[in-house]
Amino acid sequence: MPQIVLVEPEIPPNTGNIARTCAATATPLHLVEPLGFEINDRQLKRAGLDYWPHVPLVQHSSWAEFLKHQQRHSGRLLGFSRHANRSYLEIDYQADDWLIFGCETKGLAPEVQANCDDLLLIPMTCSAVRSLNLSVAAAVVLFETRRQLMGD
Repeated sequence: MPQIVLVEPEIPPNTGNIARTCAATATPLHLVEPLGFEINDRQLKRAGLDYWPHVPLVQHSSWAEFLKHQQRHSGRLLGFSRHANRSYLEIDYQADDWLIFGCETKGLAPEVQANCDDLLLIPMTCSAVRSLNLSVAAAVVLFETRRQLMGD
């Protein structure tokens, strides 16, 4: 199944909530440093509750290190950005896709976007809203991939 990649996440509860979703769906979670928190942060653990042992978690010291890991496993790099031109609903997901989300305040860096095979957005009706919460965005995309691939 696809894997979630958080590039330089900053807010512990967002990462904890995503970790809980990953535990519930047996989805690997990749954290690309630098992180805006310590991995043993109380808020991070609280948001993930007691599910952390069930999260297939991989940490990478940098984007370059993540790319080395990804290239050993193959699959498309799908970046999610409010600046993309195509909806996340317009593609057919594949089992080896990597779902890549940027940090909460800056989104995906140009270097990360340049490495993505496709950039996608989650359409929003209200133009006054700049973006969705990171944990909501990751869940929306993950469950669409699961719906397509598994019928969930």
